[in-house]
Amino acid sequence: MGKIKSEKYLEELIDNYQNLIFSICYKLTNDYFIAEDLTQETFLSAFEHAESFQGGNEKAWICRIASNKCIDYQKQASRRNILCEDVALEETRTDTPETSYIEKEACNRFLQECKRLKPPYDEIARMYFYEEKKVQEIANMKEKNVKTIQTQIYRARSMLRKVFREERDNL
Repeated sequence: MGKIKSEKYLEELIDNYQNLIFSICYKLTNDYFIAEDLTQETFLSAFEHAESFQGGNEKAWICRIASNKCIDYQKQASRRNILCEDVALEETRTDTPETSYIEKEACNRFLQECKRLKPPYDEIARMYFYEEKKVQEIANMKEKNVKTIQTQIYRARSMLRKVFREERDNL
């Protein structure tokens, strides 16, 4: 399959199955943003392996890719949770004034970066990431649609990642 044909094929896959793949990923992860990422990964994987597709039921093939991506994500998430629990146990054993200070400084630094975002992302980031309010709660407070708030959270997260990634790269 040539480059143009495979790109056209990818466009057709997305047009035909985007909603289905997203709904599979969302149902398996219960996280809107993770589901978006996994949906994108599914289509990228399908694009990369389009030549190896033997024909047959295209819908079943791409749904299988999506479910495998979700399973892989869940396995990785469970490993991360185990690591986080180990770190949490370790931190409770070594809770010193120094670690308390560092944690407080990190939280303050994060809050400052949230405040530096342009409106409305500054307030949304503060409420969601720092104050740990739920999406529905923010939507009710701001009198906005839940999808709007989810999109703003997603964009705020991207902005914050960029800031911290640039800072890390400059170290």
